[in-house]
Amino acid sequence: MRKDAFWLILGLFLLGSVIIGQNFSYVGSGKCKMCHQTESRGNQYSFWQQSKHAQSFSVLTSEKAAERAQAADVSTPTEAPQCLKCHAPLADKAPELKDEGVTCEVCHGPGSASRKFSIMKDRAKAIENGLKLYGSPEAIKTYCLRCHENAHHQPFNFAAAWQKIKHPLPQK
Repeated sequence: MRKDAFWLILGLFLLGSVIIGQNFSYVGSGKCKMCHQTESRGNQYSFWQQSKHAQSFSVLTSEKAAERAQAADVSTPTEAPQCLKCHAPLADKAPELKDEGVTCEVCHGPGSASRKFSIMKDRAKAIENGLKLYGSPEAIKTYCLRCHENAHHQPFNFAAAWQKIKHPLPQK
């Protein structure tokens, strides 16, 4: 009996550490596109693709970026961590996604597990599998201000910016 209890407790401990220690990986916005490109789902992918977030990495190749980089004693903005942390936040975790800029996964978490339709259709299950959602506009604003409130950024009006970038799922 004690031996059975030992194995049961060990099994539960190992299962718990597997669940808690899940490592989700970044898969790229193209994987999000599969479900989030239709009008019935809100067409978030096309919306993102036309946004400044999708262009944020390419901005680093502009003359203005070169001037700012030189003033900050940075030789190559497309490689500098201080530039990439906002213009390509996944560059250190998923270098192959660097040119996507501020992708779906920057704000909503790595999609390796949550992107599966069988998981995504259940919000709680999606969150359990890496989807990041925000409980309030204030939480969203706090996340945005990590990049939008620094010396290189124009004054940031969250309310106006949110009206331009919000992309909810349509109500059923």
